[in-house]
Amino acid sequence: MSNKILIAKDICKSFHDPITVQVLNNISFSIDKGEFISVIGKSGCGKSTLLYILSTMDTDYQGDLYIDGVIMRNKKEKELASVRNEKIGFVFQFHYLLNEFSVIKNVMLPGLKLNKYSEKEVEHRAYEKLKVLGIENEALKMPNQLSGGQKQRVAIARALINDPLIIMGDEPTGNLDKKNSEIVFNIFKELAEQFHQTLLIVTHDNEFAARTNRIIEMQDGQIIKM
Repeated sequence: MSNKILIAKDICKSFHDPITVQVLNNISFSIDKGEFISVIGKSGCGKSTLLYILSTMDTDYQGDLYIDGVIMRNKKEKELASVRNEKIGFVFQFHYLLNEFSVIKNVMLPGLKLNKYSEKEVEHRAYEKLKVLGIENEALKMPNQLSGGQKQRVAIARALINDPLIIMGDEPTGNLDKKNSEIVFNIFKELAEQFHQTLLIVTHDNEFAARTNRIIEMQDGQIIKM
């Protein structure tokens, strides 16, 4: 169990509005430390729904989810919020940076929320993450002074601030041009190879997926190939 960052067992999910539609059907797989995994499939196949369950943001499902060896079932929302903040880093298609805060402050926010280190230490850690991503010179700028690619790198730095067990991405290159998509892919690859960071990325970009360690292909709420 120790090397397994995440285990999904027989995950099923239905929407009931107004009729019952099953969107996920017996999804089972596990993720080892340091794996760089992509999830692909046509729109509506259940990729994002699965990601919301795996990230503990959706608790209305059947089956079992283990993160870091601990079952997530029947945990209170406060406990799940703590798991999300400490063990999971999120990167979305849109960066969700707060325009009223500088780049470094945006990166610091989850670290301050975790309340594990002093503000000074969180600031130091944030600067180190920006350095890894090659944008430490932008630390004092405001998000609206950055390009789209730079904003996404800031979002990745923010996802890394608490040294999460796993980074989950929902179409993180979906809003970027080819050049910036390539930069983001290379960052993820480096994080996996050099820092043994575990990554689970939902993507429409088959070129991106083809270069990850493992592809999970979904169709109609099921895994059809892995």
